[in-house]
Amino acid sequence: MRYSDDVLAPGWRTAGKPSSVPLEVSRGLVVEDPTSGFCGAVVRWENGLVVLEDRKGARRSFPFGPGFWVDGKPVDLRPPKLAPPAGPTRTRSGSRSGPAEPAKVALASRIYVEGRHDAQLVEKIWGDDLRHVGVVVELLEGVDHLPQIIEEFAPEPGRRLGVLVDHLVEGSKESRIVSEVTSEHVLVTGHRFIDIWAAVRPERVGLAQWPQIPRSVEWKVGISHALRRPANDQADIAATWAWILGRVRDWRDLDPAFPREVERLIDFVT
Repeated sequence: MRYSDDVLAPGWRTAGKPSSVPLEVSRGLVVEDPTSGFCGAVVRWENGLVVLEDRKGARRSFPFGPGFWVDGKPVDLRPPKLAPPAGPTRTRSGSRSGPAEPAKVALASRIYVEGRHDAQLVEKIWGDDLRHVGVVVELLEGVDHLPQIIEEFAPEPGRRLGVLVDHLVEGSKESRIVSEVTSEHVLVTGHRFIDIWAAVRPERVGLAQWPQIPRSVEWKVGISHALRRPANDQADIAATWAWILGRVRDWRDLDPAFPREVERLIDFVT
């Protein structure tokens, strides 16, 4: 007898036989294991096994892979693919996040924030919200410049100015300037913290509370020492702030007094 093909060629054993089709399991799918003759519906899957239950309530576990039959056809049984993790439903400020949107034209209104670290914290927590409404945040290099900025900005209806001042306390020079420039279209507010670092909840940086630093010691240097971090130069201070900022996840890691004032400004300019 002559053979038309090479019997030793790869696949000769399965020639003419139907191949298994990959199939993801689902609850209720009826599957047969032809080797054992067990047939049942899928009730669950875990740890590389699929559990079948027959009509009498008996259950058996089988490893995933080829060798099963579904509707009279061979299948390569596989667990379902994991769904990609859902995106965050809220922004870091607690606002409900919406679908991605194209860039918006900036509003005429503006927000100024005094202090580079303050501005970085505002950006991290409220950046998505501000971009959503089209509000630009600019850095204020000292309250002394505020009267000139307001004069040049020329606030009016639909063109409001919000300002967040660092360590605004009653009776200070800063508070007097603020009282002079506040108007119907200008809202200046601030926070009571000696430095924006203290707006972060102390437990986020491993402290029970922010320590009292003697007046003879620069506050950020003293805090850096309390955190057991170097404070030999400005680079060290900047690195410590970057570390603190990295510990902030969302608005809940801040003292409530700070988010309250930022939200006031956003509401005012929008």
